[in-house]
This record gives sequence, structure tokens and C-alpha cells, in this order.
Amino acid sequence: MPIRIYKPTSAGRRNASVNLNAEVTKKKPEKSLLAPLKKSGGRNHSGKITVRGRGGGHKRQYRKIDFKRIDRSEINAKVIGIEYDPNRTCHIALLQYEDGVKRYIISPVGLKDGDTIVSSNKPAEIKPGNSMPIKHIPTGLNVHCVELQQGKGGQMCRSAGSYARLTNKEGKLATLVLPSGEIRQVSIECRATIGQVGNTDHQNRRLGKAGKSRHLGRRPISRGVARDHASHPLGGGEGRSKGNRPPVGPTGVSSKGGSTRNRKQHSEELILRRRKSKRYGQLK
Repeated sequence: MPIRIYKPTSAGRRNASVNLNAEVTKKKPEKSLLAPLKKSGGRNHSGKITVRGRGGGHKRQYRKIDFKRIDRSEINAKVIGIEYDPNRTCHIALLQYEDGVKRYIISPVGLKDGDTIVSSNKPAEIKPGNSMPIKHIPTGLNVHCVELQQGKGGQMCRSAGSYARLTNKEGKLATLVLPSGEIRQVSIECRATIGQVGNTDHQNRRLGKAGKSRHLGRRPISRGVARDHASHPLGGGEGRSKGNRPPVGPTGVSSKGGSTRNRKQHSEELILRRRKSKRYGQLK
């Protein structure tokens, strides 16, 4: 049973559930693939808070993940173990290539200790964990760690349980249906990994108490209407009142309906359908 529900012996335990991480087979990380991870508390290089509600949390070390898998092409790799990664929702798999090099990758569903996978520039066996350009992947399959730009490394579908459906290949472009419902095109030269990301039960876990959030580095955030007017645009006044204005953040930026997409980094013409379309099936 991947998700364990305990007896309600306390108020915090009553609403909590625990992910047993049944897929994990290796407890200690590979020291050669660790790096220090400094906490920022949500502040940028100037010391200004750009992300609210960050701070505290358990100390972590970063696991170096190989999202490109280009320099080890055509070399078979054996899965040594599946590990827990505190920096992401999914599990990671430790690979050892035939030449002795060790690397971490995102662990897909069905990958087990002792399996042999490969990263290839040519058509390879269709099995979870194998990576190759999209032009060699049959349509209709689920893929993850998809590149947006050739050679940049996997950027899409990296969280627990996520995958993209490869629906069509036409000319130099391939069509993907993303977990958000967005339909977009990428170059057929971009790489992707076969299968769905593992640890699918992550979404079924309930924290149950505030202390679990503090362990993850998430601090409590008070509502805007509960603050005074000097601290928030919606604060102040006698009683709770929004002041006849839509929801905003402490700086006055709209918190609902505002655009957050970076126009310089994303190619708008390759998006066939937004994740939030007015009508289902509506194309751009």
C-alpha cells in the first residue's frame, strides 16, 4: 500500500497520510553526484523578497540530474537503485554506464533495479527510461523530460506522475498534449524519454498539519484583508473589506488572471491550444 493512513490519535495525524515510497530501493545518495544547496528565503541577489512564504525547512543537498543524456549516447546503462529526492516530487534512478560513469535520471513508472536502458540518437527499443529524438518515437506513446529546444535538456513533464502524449508528427514538428491540457508543437529533433514519471501516488498524500509545510520550507501567509492598510492594498478599515477592488498581492499586482508567461523565452506560434481556452477544443 503506497499511501498509509494512520489511526486518528491526534488532530494532526487524523487528516494526514504518508507516502511509503515503495519504489525506493536505495537509501543513501551517491556522494559524487551531490552538490550544496543554499537557501534564499525567497530573496533575489538584491535581498528583496520576490517569492513570498519561503523560509526555514529541512536542510538539503542537491542531486545532479542528467536531463540532457547526450554525452552518454549509445552506451548501455544499468539501474543501480531508485532513490528519494527531497528537491523534487518524483523519484530518481541511479545509472551506471558500461564505462563506469554514474548518473542520475528521472525515474519513470516500471523502471526497476537491474534494468538496462540506453540514450540513443538512433531508433532504440521502446521501453521506459530509454531516451531518443522524438522523430524515432512512435505516435500515441507517453513521454516525459521533453526538450523545448534541441540540446537544452528536458524541461517539460518532470514532476511526479506527469507525461505528455505524442499525438502527431508532421514535417519538422511534433504535436504534444501536455498535462495542463495545452497542445503545443516541438521540433522532432528534440529528445524525450519513454514512459510516465514515477511516484504517481504523490498527489494522494495529505500533509495534515502545519508542521509538514514548515519542514518543506513553506511559511504561513496571512490574508490581505486581515492586514492593516500599510501592509496590503486590501487591508485596513472597520471589519473585513476588499475596498471594491479585485484580488491583488502586497505590491498591487493582480493575483488572478494576470499573464505570467515570458514572451521572450516561449515560442507563441507553436502553441496550438492554450491550457485555459474559452471553449474546449478551440484552436488558436
